[in-house]
Order: sequence, then C-alpha cells, then structure tokens
Amino acid sequence: MTEVRRLLRLCHPMRWKIALGVLLSVIVILSNVALMAVSGWFITAMALAGLGKMTLEFFTPAAGIRGLALLRSGARYLERLVSHDATLAVLARLRPWFYKKLVPLAPARLQGLRHGDLLARIRSDIDALDTFHLRILGPGLAALISSVIIVAAFALVSPGVAVMTALGLLLAGVAVPLLVRRATLGAGSALSSARAELQSGTGDLTRGFEELRVLNATGAQIDRLRALSLRLIAAQRRPAWAAAAGTALTNGVGQAMTLGAALILLPGAAAGEVSGPIFAMLVLGAMASVEAVSSLPGAFAAWDATLASARRIFALTDQTPAVSEPAMPETPRGNAVRFEDVHFAYDGGSPVLDGFDLTLQEGRCLALTGPTGAGKSTVLALLQRFHDPDRGFVSLGGTDLRRIADATLRQRIAVVEQQVQLFNATIAENLRLARPDADEDRLWQVLEQAQLAAEIRAMPEGLKTRLGELGTRLSGGQARRLGIARALLVDAPVLLLDEPTEGLDSATEAQVIAALATLIRGRTVLLVTHRPQALALADRQVVIGGARA
Repeated sequence: MTEVRRLLRLCHPMRWKIALGVLLSVIVILSNVALMAVSGWFITAMALAGLGKMTLEFFTPAAGIRGLALLRSGARYLERLVSHDATLAVLARLRPWFYKKLVPLAPARLQGLRHGDLLARIRSDIDALDTFHLRILGPGLAALISSVIIVAAFALVSPGVAVMTALGLLLAGVAVPLLVRRATLGAGSALSSARAELQSGTGDLTRGFEELRVLNATGAQIDRLRALSLRLIAAQRRPAWAAAAGTALTNGVGQAMTLGAALILLPGAAAGEVSGPIFAMLVLGAMASVEAVSSLPGAFAAWDATLASARRIFALTDQTPAVSEPAMPETPRGNAVRFEDVHFAYDGGSPVLDGFDLTLQEGRCLALTGPTGAGKSTVLALLQRFHDPDRGFVSLGGTDLRRIADATLRQRIAVVEQQVQLFNATIAENLRLARPDADEDRLWQVLEQAQLAAEIRAMPEGLKTRLGELGTRLSGGQARRLGIARALLVDAPVLLLDEPTEGLDSATEAQVIAALATLIRGRTVLLVTHRPQALALADRQVVIGGARA
C-alpha cells in the first residue's frame, strides 16, 4: 500500500477538485435512485387514482420527477467536467515532477534503460495513473458515501429492505470487486512489461529501419512486433474478462436486490400495511441503488495495472543520483582541465581508467586518441561529471568538479557529439534549446559560422523548417553542423568534441572541420577522434590506452 499513499500525496494539491467531483458523483447516484423510486411511486399512484382507490395531487410529484431528471443530467455533466479537470491537473503536475526527478539521474542511472522503456514510463505509465483518481479513488469514495445515505433513507421506510440493500451493496461493492482483484493479480505487471516491450521494439524498428533493410532483417523485426502485440493483447484480455464478469455479477446482485425487496414487502402489502406506491418505490429504489457500486469491478480490474505503473515510476524516481550537488559550491578560477591519478570502473567492474593523468591548458585544443575501449568516452563523461572518479580528481580552473554546482558546470561546457540530438521541431526551436532568448539575427550568425546558413536559406521555410523525427530531414553533415551552431550559441569556454566527423564522406568532413575551426577558436577543447583530418585541429595529441571501457 506504499504506492497508494504516495499516489494520494501526489493528488493532495487537487484535493478540493477531487472532493467536488466526488460530491457531484454522489448527487448523480442519489438523484438516479430517487428518480427511479419516485417514478415508481408516481406511476403506481396514478394507476390507483385512475381506479378511484386513492386521490393524488399530480403537480408536485411530476415536478419532482422533472427536477430529479434535470439534476441528474446537470450533475453528471459537471461531475465529468470537474473529475477530468482534476485528473488532467494531477497529470500536468506529475509529468514535470517526473522529469525533475529524471534530470539528476541522467545519464548514469538511465543507461540501463532502452529508449522505448523510458518512453513507456514517461507516457504510458504516467497516463495509466489517471485510473487511480478517475476510476478508483473518486468512484470508491462516492460509492461509500452514497451507499450509506441510500441505506439510511430505506431504513426510515422499511428496516427490512434497508438491511437487504446493505447486504446487497456489500456483496456488489466489496465481495465482487475483491474477486475481480484476485482474478487480476499479476496482470498489471505483465501488461506494463508487454506495453514497454512493444514500444521499445517499435522504436527499434523506426530508428534502425535503414540498418534493418541493409541486413534484410525488417521482416524479422516486424514478426517480433507482431508477437509482442499478441502478448499485449493477451495481457489485456484477463483484466477485460475479469471486469466483464464483475459487471455481470454486480448486475445479478442488483436483480437479486429487486427480488429481495419485493419478497420482503409482499407480506406487508398483502396485509394492507404497505401501500402499492410505497411497494413500487422501494422495489425500484433497491434496483437502482446498485448503481452506487456498479463501477467498482472495472476499477478493481485496473487496480493491479495502476499499481504496476506506479511501481515502475517510483522505482526510477527513488534511485539515488550518481553524483550529488556540493553543499558549498565554488566557482572555477579559469578553464584549464586536469585529471590527476584518476581511477574509475563502471558499477564495480573492471577498471576503465587506472591512475589516469591529463592536463589541458586553457585556450588549447588537445586530441585524445586510442583504441576502442581505452576509456576516451569515459574521460568525457567524467569531465561532464556524469560520474565521479573512484579515486583521484578531475578539476576545471583548479577547482575539483565535486565542488562546482551542476548549473555552473553546464554553463562552462558545450558538447558536440557524433550523434547530435535533434527533435521533431523547427530549426530555430532546435537551436534555441541552447539559448531560448536568441533572436533570428543571432541564429543566422551562428549558422554562418557553422557554414550551414546557405543551405538553410535554400529551404522553402528557412528557420521554420521542421526537421522530422530525430532530424531525418537533415543529412549527417548538416546535423553535425547544426550541433556546432548550437554549441556556438551556448558560447561556453570549454568544448568537448566526441568523434565529430565520424561516418562522414571527405567533402562533408571538410565542411564540418571548417566549421569546427571557427568554433574552437579561443576555447579550451578536448577532441576525441581517430580521423587524421580532425587531428589537424589539435595543438597536442595524447594516446590513451588501458582496460576495456
């Protein structure tokens, strides 16, 4: 129940909206029961009045029926409006909260997750939590409150019918949902896992489509997705069948309550102690009262999936970041970089760096080369403080990175990676990730420096051109130069270049190197590459060797 308490805390800021939604739901349930009961009384009374067996004042009950019908419809509309508004408000608060929790974990604590799995948690798992308020918390509270009121109202007229109604509501509102809950145990984890696997597989297909075509493996991947789809459908089937069975049982209990009320009242009706209108009112009221708990079987069918989604989210957000913020941060006194006796291994594995030393003077460009697995990427990760060394220290401007605030470090360092991260947004929006307040003149300036302006101007929409998913509308060289333009916008004094020309043809590589020559001017640069043309940018070259990275 830890997850339930935490979900309640997340809903706490919206408690008044949730309470209003519950109140409106109670009004809907009670008005529906009252409408059925009063309608039964009125129809029976009209029939008896027509036979001359009783007198009837027509206008008051007729107006009451119309009023109850209008109240039910209006309250239902407002309940939907308020409940969904509260749910969307909770989700709007939950998603930024989740992102804020993720930022300190990236990238060290997120490396073990596939892109699709992380996406499933960000989207599907968080979206699944709307079930907690919309289908579990709100309906559960409304069912409890309305059931108490219904039983109390029946007790004023017929204690026997009240007891029978209470037993029926307990059976339909407690026993049946618990049976549904038992039938769906474990289904939530299977459903979340299947959904995440399918999203990961779909992402693999879309991102690696060209490679799969080259390897003639597209059909195999599609077959895998088909199997995952069937697995997801199977995982969805058990809760769906359980909810349907629970609804059928609840409806059966409602019919039994109708029959039970009639059997309890028959002796009194035969003896003339219970009038015909009262008989009809109580029987139809008992039948309608099952609406108070009719939504609970479906809610309990979704309970396990909701908790599974909550566990997946909290399992991620509860992780401790790989690095922590300094209690009393210091400001670097320059931009020189130094590694001194650095030892590092990933998660207690084999050493990647073992007594590594490196000095990079301010304003100079140093090329770091070496075989695959030598630790070049690890050096870049440590300098960005994605991890802390196991022993030794890394400093910037003479200050240990562990004493520099994360925000300060991000302002000091810009990165151009081999795979530039681009979003399905405009060129201007992708550039402004580095500096949101940059105007168009500044954007064109950095594009000129990156030798990309002419190509962007040739596009019909210029800076408003949308790049497509992962920047698919740009060539590899254009994407690298856009990354360089973004780094120019950051205007950081320290620059990290991670294989910036890898995989490019010679002509494109020459364009990228020309843009890099502008970018590195006056900056402290650490360049990781094995391309001879890129090495010409460096003042000095260091060959790194060592254990597996």
